[in-house]
Amino acid sequence: MTVKIVAEIGCNHMGEMKIAHEMIKVASSFSKCDYVKFQKRNVTELLSPEQYRAAHPNPANSYGNTYGAHREFLELSQDDHRQLKAWCEEEGIGYSTSVWDITSAREIAALQPDFIKIPSASNLHFEMLDYLADQFGGQIHLSVGMTNQREEDQIVELFSQHGRAKDLVLYSCTSGYPVPMEDICLLEISRLREKFGGVVADIGFSGHHNGISIDPSAYVLGAKWIERHYTLDRTWKGTDHAASLEPDGLRRLVRNVRAIEQALTYKPVEILDIEKVQRDKLKWHSRESENAATVGA
Repeated sequence: MTVKIVAEIGCNHMGEMKIAHEMIKVASSFSKCDYVKFQKRNVTELLSPEQYRAAHPNPANSYGNTYGAHREFLELSQDDHRQLKAWCEEEGIGYSTSVWDITSAREIAALQPDFIKIPSASNLHFEMLDYLADQFGGQIHLSVGMTNQREEDQIVELFSQHGRAKDLVLYSCTSGYPVPMEDICLLEISRLREKFGGVVADIGFSGHHNGISIDPSAYVLGAKWIERHYTLDRTWKGTDHAASLEPDGLRRLVRNVRAIEQALTYKPVEILDIEKVQRDKLKWHSRESENAATVGA
């Protein structure tokens, strides 16, 4: 399978469909990603009344007077997501969305994307996982940030009981924004592959770090899906922009991963065609080796 690169737009559209449309176009035509991914929340279902009325923890990034109002401002409707999916189809890039609650899961499942993502924050919402395993026919991708190994086992067992484990993709993830290099823990990809590689569809990597040096290594370790947060401007207002890649960074990430994907092979023959002319021109042969070659012929 060719590695897939997912540009996580999330809420970096800042509640503006025009910006979301531009981000789709840029991720497809300039950065050459395979998918873009948004987020969907039913805010009143997800938050308690106290959480809804609480102040945003970082008021400078808030789009409302309360945390709930902030989240409502950034939310796009099901009809908006239907339009986002149509724009993705026009631009030749896949559409997907992370769902945080069962209402959002129902709304996005009705749009029939190739896959639905479960964020780390909601991966123990077993009612939602049961619903998707029963009612959604596409792949289910799930991040395991801030999740212990016993909980991972419970998640995989749930999908196995539904006969859907082979439609599950687990993403190695550290939940932080941004994550320092020492906390990325790339070998978790290897651990997940060794433990679940024969059970689930694939292992992926969801990175929240700065820069693009780490992601090719995730591919080398076996990640078949690589997801990175993406914005048009890292200085924009909002929590995720500073931990996101701008279009050229995303383009270079895709270029680098594709180059390693192309290079990570064995030689199909001992001497490649490109080497033969150089061998004839440059290779030192002892008289004994030439005689041996003649005898062998």
